[in-house]
Amino acid sequence: MSGYWDTPEGTDCPRKAWLAGRLGAALGLIGSVYNIVLYPPDTTMESFKKATTATVTMATLGAVFGATTCISAQIREAPDDPLNYLIGGCASGVVLGARAHSFATGTTACVGFGVVAALIKIGKLEGWEFLGPRQS
Repeated sequence: MSGYWDTPEGTDCPRKAWLAGRLGAALGLIGSVYNIVLYPPDTTMESFKKATTATVTMATLGAVFGATTCISAQIREAPDDPLNYLIGGCASGVVLGARAHSFATGTTACVGFGVVAALIKIGKLEGWEFLGPRQS
């Protein structure tokens, strides 16, 4: 998410939504390619539909997360609070549940996405190392 952390939390919400949506679209495209390779559809049109649906869904989830997190930071006037990320992750989970027409999916995704997002923010604030030591 190059550039996402460059601006202070609660500012430049459209850019944050764009960057998070772009990351979501990339992840959706990669996931759909794996799905198409592992479970090949019968026609090219089915492949296109599957890839488009996954990519647009993930882009939407990313954009909702970025916008909700930023707006939450503005409204609550608490820019570095991990609760903003919990709220943003939960909002994305609710959108996924609505997309799946499933209350259980939305509830589970709300809790899962929210907790993971909050932990990532806490890790960022406390300097946790996720993938090994930083290279200077």
